[in-house]
This record gives sequence, C-alpha cells and structure tokens, in this order.
Amino acid sequence: MEDLEVVTDAVAAAAVLDPVRNRLLAELSSPISAAAVADRVGLTRQKANYYLRSLERLGLVSVVGQRQWGGLTERLFLASAAGYVISPAALGPMAVDPDRAADRWSASYLVALGARMVREVGELWRAARQAGKRLATLSIDTEIRFRSPAERAAFTQELTDTMARLAARYHDDNAPGGRRHRLVVVAHPIMAEPERSAACH
Repeated sequence: MEDLEVVTDAVAAAAVLDPVRNRLLAELSSPISAAAVADRVGLTRQKANYYLRSLERLGLVSVVGQRQWGGLTERLFLASAAGYVISPAALGPMAVDPDRAADRWSASYLVALGARMVREVGELWRAARQAGKRLATLSIDTEIRFRSPAERAAFTQELTDTMARLAARYHDDNAPGGRRHRLVVVAHPIMAEPERSAACH
C-alpha cells in the first residue's frame, strides 16, 4: 500500500468520491474480507463484493491474500493507498490551467498553480515508481507571522529579489544533460483554528 495515490482517471476519481466506495476504501487500510468489510459499513456481502470488484478493476483495490472461513475461501482486499488526491488531469479539458489566468496576483492563480503541481508531480511520480526509481523533489513548508502589512510587503520584495538572483545564477539553457525544474513559491494566510467552546474552558 502506498501512502498516497494521485488519481488521474475520471472514472476512478468518480469512484473515490462516491460515498459508499469512499467508505469502503477507508476500511481497507489492512487486509480484510468482503464479508468483514460489509459488516463494518452496513452492506450485504453481495453488495460489498460488487463494489470491491469495481474498485479492483480501477486499480484502487487489490487482492493480497486469502483465508479459509467456514469451509469457504475468502479473498482479502487492500486499498492501493492510505489516501488519495484527484489530479486535474481527471477533469480533461475542464481542468484549471494557470496559463489561462488573467490575474497572476489572485487566489485563483495560486490554486491553479497548486493544481498543475498535483498533475505534473503525480505523473512524474507514477512514471518513477513504474521504473523502480525515486523522484527527486524539494519541499519547504514554514509559517511566518508578519508584524504589519508593510513588513509583509518588504518580505515579498526581498524574497522575489533573492529568488531572481538564485535563478539567474544556476539556470543554464545550454547545459549538456541539464534538466529543467519548476520552482513555485507561494504564501497564503493560514486558516484560523475553530475556537474552543466555552465548555472546554
């Protein structure tokens, strides 16, 4: 089982979003039989088998073993991943494209960049796994609490200037064997945590 699976097929994406199939996938974090998972989610064994077969055809579930139970041989199912992300590729021509954004300072442009990253890295990661290789990536995640809008603006300018200098220093269009990498730097407010109720105090 992978930690994460990026879903690129529209039919598989619909299956992951379907409430019943979604619940089944959540229960398949460890090998389990159709009868046992049916019991957990309140389905008949026949219905559970139907859903499991459809998920198996889509590559979201696999058979990882079998066991004898009451004179019967039961197959044991396991989800392909602990969690799923749906790639914009599953939306076909309706997928968001940052190149179509009119305002590059807008929240919609930031979301479009994130969507493109999911699509591109998802496809590269899938290819790397199929080739038995690792995909070299860099991720930096931190938090900054700015004292004022003015300091936020100053930080933005300094970061922009620094990134431009670094890109100019290391970029080489004519390097033999060189490979292009995409660098995206974003900043957005952090969602406020729900306030604790008075009963918690």
